[in-house]
Amino acid sequence: MMNLLSLDQYKANCFDQLALKIQQHPERYLDFDSVSDLYKADWLNEFPQGTEWSVSGLDDGADEFYILIQFKQKKLIIEIRQGHNKIDINL
Repeated sequence: MMNLLSLDQYKANCFDQLALKIQQHPERYLDFDSVSDLYKADWLNEFPQGTEWSVSGLDDGADEFYILIQFKQKKLIIEIRQGHNKIDINL
């Protein structure tokens, strides 16, 4: 039982670390032109197994995106509007 809790804590810590990197350096992560570009982003695979994400926004050069990345109760919410980023983290 202890190993399972430790694994969940490890995954939660990995989520936290990547979420903070994205918040601190959004230019490294949020450079895409369409929803399909985001789904191809390598950094999504850096989140721990069990992480879920969803994206809303028009494709074909949308200038507004809403991205929800979630691991258990932890959430990373990214809003992009006309080139401006708003990043909220609920760790």
